[in-house]
Amino acid sequence: MKQPAVYVLASKPYGTLYIGVTSNLASRVEAHRSGTVEGFAKEHGVSRLVYFELHESMLDAIQREKRMKKWNRAWKLELIEKANPLWADLSEQVF
Repeated sequence: MKQPAVYVLASKPYGTLYIGVTSNLASRVEAHRSGTVEGFAKEHGVSRLVYFELHESMLDAIQREKRMKKWNRAWKLELIEKANPLWADLSEQVF
């Protein structure tokens, strides 16, 4: 089942952040963990799922991702901390 989502991965609490969009969050998180997704996240060891949002449509998710990527770091950290103050790995919630 496809469910558009925006997600934030972190290397560690307050570490390097990666914002992405997908139609299958569980599959995408597993791909990041296994290292099969080439690019920024793999190069920087970013694989801990610390935040995600589900959306009605892929267009909504893509628009939200683009807005979030333009935010300054403090806003991103605030968003994560409101939803996940312990910076727990939320992967179990999506599997």
